[in-house]
Amino acid sequence: MIRIRRGVVQKITAQRPGISELLVEVEGELQKAINYDPLTGDVAAGDEVILNTTAVYKKLGTGGAHFVLANLANQEIDVPEAGHIMKLRYTPSQVKVLAVEEPDSPHAAVMQQANSLEGTPVIIGTLHSMLAPAAAALKKLAQRPLKVVYLMTDGAALPLSLSRLVWELKEKGLIQHTVTCGHAFGGDLEAINIYTGLLACKHVLGADVILVAMGPGIVGSGSRFGFTGVEQGEIINAVNILAGQPIAIPRISFADARERHRGLSHHSRTALGSIALTKATVVLPKMAPEKLELVLRQVEESNILSKHELAICEGEAALSALVEYGIKVTTMGRSVEQDPEFFLAAGAAGVYVANLAWP
Repeated sequence: MIRIRRGVVQKITAQRPGISELLVEVEGELQKAINYDPLTGDVAAGDEVILNTTAVYKKLGTGGAHFVLANLANQEIDVPEAGHIMKLRYTPSQVKVLAVEEPDSPHAAVMQQANSLEGTPVIIGTLHSMLAPAAAALKKLAQRPLKVVYLMTDGAALPLSLSRLVWELKEKGLIQHTVTCGHAFGGDLEAINIYTGLLACKHVLGADVILVAMGPGIVGSGSRFGFTGVEQGEIINAVNILAGQPIAIPRISFADARERHRGLSHHSRTALGSIALTKATVVLPKMAPEKLELVLRQVEESNILSKHELAICEGEAALSALVEYGIKVTTMGRSVEQDPEFFLAAGAAGVYVANLAWP
């Protein structure tokens, strides 16, 4: 299940909070590796490290870099005393966190009383790359400054620090805080599940808008239900249970060569048409007439139209905002220019929320 090799760190190529990107010599070659500093300690050139090389060896979508399992030059690491909630439970890499809702948390009393989102808009995406256009639209178009909080689920990457995008969005003020829930970790706050994660965004961090999506690296199989993006439907249900206002980003593309993702992706058709049991606002972007006609037909055929409210918004302002803020983002390796409808859909959701009647 795990392919393990020894390597020697040759160079640190990049660092940001919680993560170091490395070049390591392994099996006679220079290859990329990632060290999660809070898990395996600081790293330096010359350190001998133990690497999980499985994904690169198998040429998987999660490949491209090895992961440091242990640094033989830094074998003992202590943890803060506060907190007793474990993430990645019962694995060699289990992580102890101070969860926002546990008794040791300074926010425990607030979380004990929190039971409603009080109508807070919650934009729910599937792919991680949807964050950027939605956040850019909120920053650019809202009638007043909004506090935007990103809630990262455990549907894909678990360490938030892997995301360069989130780091950049925080640095540029497009999102203000982060929360990680489930087995995802590394946010400004940790939460045990999606419900307490949402409530922490609202009542501890004071979110005006909550963005929810998994980290980098959605998992899919090509089968109807076999992808981690099904969580979008379940998150819609959770937001409604907590009296929030769910706004769903549909996955739309006319650049993806796979027929199941043409127009409205089968991911969206399943998550919104079958998994979601409660109502959301599904925002479509304005597109060329023939493209919009196809997507509207797919929306109707997949039971989305009868279950949810539909809105159509212009998403171009979000793409202009990405350029203004100097944010370059890709999806499945494709740029905004190569796959505009995908990013227009995420941007349109941000435009829709930015144009709500804010007090």
